[in-house]
Amino acid sequence: MLRFLTVSRLAKHTYIYFEMPCNLTELTLYLEKPLIVTLSILVVVILFSMNVLAGVFPKDNWEISSPASQGLNSEKLEDAMTYLKSICGKDGVSQTLVVRNGYIIWHGDDIDKIHNVYSCTKTFTSTVLGLLIDDGKCSLETLAKNHIASLGKYYSTLSLKHFTTLTSGYEAFGKKTPFVPDFPLFESGTRFHYGDTSMNQFANVLTRIAGEPIKDLFKRRIADPINMDPNVWHWGDFGIVDGMLINGGSGSQSKGMHISAREFARFGLLFLNRGNWDGRQLIGAKWVEKAASTQIDPTLQPYDERAWYTGLIGSYGFNWWTNGFKRDGQRRWPAAPRKTAAAQGNYNNYCFIIPEWQMVIVRLGTDSRINNELYNNFFELLKLAIKTKG
Repeated sequence: MLRFLTVSRLAKHTYIYFEMPCNLTELTLYLEKPLIVTLSILVVVILFSMNVLAGVFPKDNWEISSPASQGLNSEKLEDAMTYLKSICGKDGVSQTLVVRNGYIIWHGDDIDKIHNVYSCTKTFTSTVLGLLIDDGKCSLETLAKNHIASLGKYYSTLSLKHFTTLTSGYEAFGKKTPFVPDFPLFESGTRFHYGDTSMNQFANVLTRIAGEPIKDLFKRRIADPINMDPNVWHWGDFGIVDGMLINGGSGSQSKGMHISAREFARFGLLFLNRGNWDGRQLIGAKWVEKAASTQIDPTLQPYDERAWYTGLIGSYGFNWWTNGFKRDGQRRWPAAPRKTAAAQGNYNNYCFIIPEWQMVIVRLGTDSRINNELYNNFFELLKLAIKTKG
């Protein structure tokens, strides 16, 4: 049922906002003299002035709704989840939940289990960069050597953008610590290399810029405002380094983000809504759009042509996996909408945001690695659930 939200005026035009718990194809509400109203058949919440897409935002407890009430065919959604379980390891979909329009519409039995989410940590790290840019403390072009002098010897051109796009070329001495710079793998910006050492040094740089541990900044600016339960997440660290506590930036060595699927979904919902949480802009909408869109040209060469990560080139943002065009000319997930993006970590840990479908999907586990291309089959089945409502 259509629900009236608000009215606003701009110049001679009047804009009216409504809500419906179903998929968005088009919404145009435009009133002049004479009255003209154009509505699509399928409408969900959209507050243009606030950059908000989702219908509800969870408080302490998250509302659970039926798939059908949110525009999905329940049986076909179950088919999709059964397939997802079949391609996972022993944890299956026990730590999985699906959110649509801000409601949980499907969840496993263990969505409050906490563990390291490995390279998903990289996405939390880049979020701190977005906050610092919002605060005017740095920019993508800020040079890392300006904040850690020891980087000046080998990394005079290394910028924060190079770190967050995995094009830094950073290498550490002896690999015993990520914080002692060694000769670079390549000149910053000239190759793509998916590694952990550079991201941990990135976290170190961000800590110096912030003047506090990045976990503290994230908690105050993001986690607390979106009601992430502090008992169900924590961010590992390397201890005190040169006078400051340094949280892990990559997720390696158990020093990354440890979180449950339910709390991770809150973070996903924030990004689904372009950084806006129930009317409050927590992180810049422009940053969110850039972070979750492709920033790596498919023609960029990898550091190691034989490495698994060559398939990420053309589909990587600011530490988000994106649905861009890979080197073979195909989208990462052809069956998924264009704006689909994911925080991804080892052992099949994912947080998908799908703006066109108004969905967040989190699958966590500690069980096994899988062929990431298998998720395309999952999206094919999920698309059927959305197309055939009931």
